[in-house]
Amino acid sequence: MRIGLIGAGRIGTFHATTLSRHREVGGSLIVTDADTARAQELADRLGATAAPSVDEIFTWGVDAVVITAATSAHAELIGRAARSGLPVFCEKPIALDLPGTLAALAEVDAAGTVLQLGFQRRFDAGYTAAREAVRSGRLGRLHTVRAMTSDQSPPPAGYLPLSGGLYRDCLIHDFDMLRWVTGREVVEVYATGSDAGPAMFREARDIDTAAAVLTLDDGTLATATATRLNGAGYDVRMELAGELDQITVGLDDRTPIASTEPAGPPAADKPWTGFLERFAPAYEAELAAFVDVVRGERTNPCDGREALHALRIAEACELSRHERRMVRLAEIPGGRD
Repeated sequence: MRIGLIGAGRIGTFHATTLSRHREVGGSLIVTDADTARAQELADRLGATAAPSVDEIFTWGVDAVVITAATSAHAELIGRAARSGLPVFCEKPIALDLPGTLAALAEVDAAGTVLQLGFQRRFDAGYTAAREAVRSGRLGRLHTVRAMTSDQSPPPAGYLPLSGGLYRDCLIHDFDMLRWVTGREVVEVYATGSDAGPAMFREARDIDTAAAVLTLDDGTLATATATRLNGAGYDVRMELAGELDQITVGLDDRTPIASTEPAGPPAADKPWTGFLERFAPAYEAELAAFVDVVRGERTNPCDGREALHALRIAEACELSRHERRMVRLAEIPGGRD
């Protein structure tokens, strides 16, 4: 199978390495990047082929496209792949706004092609087990969910104006997991945030810490928090409490948290440092799933509409923060008819 990968940055390098090891792809991988030298170096290292530009990806006869380019290019590349009749895997987000997202989805729908979005937590063993526990009834009636994502250190200042903000760039994964694990929809949110950290967040009109209260359509209450400044390490967890039982995702011997109780567990010797390390198996699994989708061996595990629903929650949180009020999801365009 011949796959064209667009974007040889950090996540693109990881995905290219994964695909180069896949038995169905191997030496048939083609990579390209705006930095042609970077693409060539990656191709040489992996035994792949470097394309001079994006144009060659669409003229050299690939079977599918993987998009790991800059976020600003996602929607246009998705549309181009759709018009070429090619299945595409794209890192989140489709676009940083609803109009761009809806336009790209319309192109995919019109072409009848496949778009799989990179919400890798759907392939994480802990989140999968939590989903199964909720769906099996083990927890009884679910009443409370607590989700969190904490980065050990902030991204470069230049990234912030391009990121879409903390809700769209970071918490969107928690919003996706909230829907995927519980099987319920968010109906209203109240969100707030703080930019009291480094000045670069204020300069980018972003926040470094956020919190949201979300109400699900069955009355379950959820909280979602995030920060860019968790010096102890990279911490991603979800706690689910029901009338019969309570479980947690992301609690292991590398969770960067210490107990103050005399008999509590000690601090982690080697805490998680970032998302690529924490979710490496999940990233590999989602690309393996994409290859299976292209081969017609499984259905799409995360289509573009799933990304749209998570983005609508993020948009509602941004609106809530700016207007300091509760926002109903029905106020946000793009919902189900």
